[in-house]
Amino acid sequence: MSNAKQPEQLIAAMRKEEEQRQDGYRERALKLYPHVCGRCSREFEGKKLRELTVHHRDHNHDNNPADGSNWDLLCVYCHDHEHTQGVQEQRNADGPTDRMTKPTLAHSPFAALADKFKQAK
Repeated sequence: MSNAKQPEQLIAAMRKEEEQRQDGYRERALKLYPHVCGRCSREFEGKKLRELTVHHRDHNHDNNPADGSNWDLLCVYCHDHEHTQGVQEQRNADGPTDRMTKPTLAHSPFAALADKFKQAK
């Protein structure tokens, strides 16, 4: 096996393992709970059932008690909203000056590194 293929195979194996783990708790959640979104109350059946996802209340995907006490069934839209809700609340809580001083996704900790090297000469 070539060294170039090893990372690809490792990633593929990890993705397959994650899918199997998710399928396991998703199947259990679908047996425990009615096929209804816990937020918008939309009902799912047939092909649409794939749009119903398992949300972990504590955000720990390894915490899967047999009684399903850490799960909510949410449609993909409500699940996405659930995970972006905290991000949006934090943005709203920050004032305009806070936003300018706090690192963002575009923040680069090494942006001024070249200037530091010029000063050191």
